[in-house]
Amino acid sequence: MEEKQLKVSFQHFLEKFPEVELPITLGEDTHHAFSQKNDPIPPLMIEQFILPLEEEESDEFTEFIACFRMPAQKEYQAIVYWKAGLLNYQYMLATFGKDEKLIDKRVIGGTYYDGEQLTQSVATIKEDGQVIIASGQGDPHQEHFEAASTTAYRVQIGTKGKIVNL
Repeated sequence: MEEKQLKVSFQHFLEKFPEVELPITLGEDTHHAFSQKNDPIPPLMIEQFILPLEEEESDEFTEFIACFRMPAQKEYQAIVYWKAGLLNYQYMLATFGKDEKLIDKRVIGGTYYDGEQLTQSVATIKEDGQVIIASGQGDPHQEHFEAASTTAYRVQIGTKGKIVNL
């Protein structure tokens, strides 16, 4: 007996990501609000649309949360999802073309612990597709981050959906 391969439409996948008004800021706990408002991403959608985007293998403990979809552009759609792995929590920005293929993907915020330093990043996505990312590093056993370790940089989603450094 032949096993039928189930497929989900890309449009149905995009519907898991409610469109938001920009600007929006993604902080340390913003994903909680999204996880309460948005339906979970079904495993079949994760397998079909998100896992192929990931460079690292995901295990059964990795969690994905649909955050939002940016207002549709002529040449691309952009979504943000949250990925939670072991000691690594990331907001991922992904852009897709009209052909439903990935154009670009970038980590734009989150928390990462490498065993010594804790890195936290906050992102603000503006109306023009510009993303401002502020990152700070510090010893997780200290109460405050060192202000000198804070860096900020900007990326921009271009008209064709490519994410470029500014």
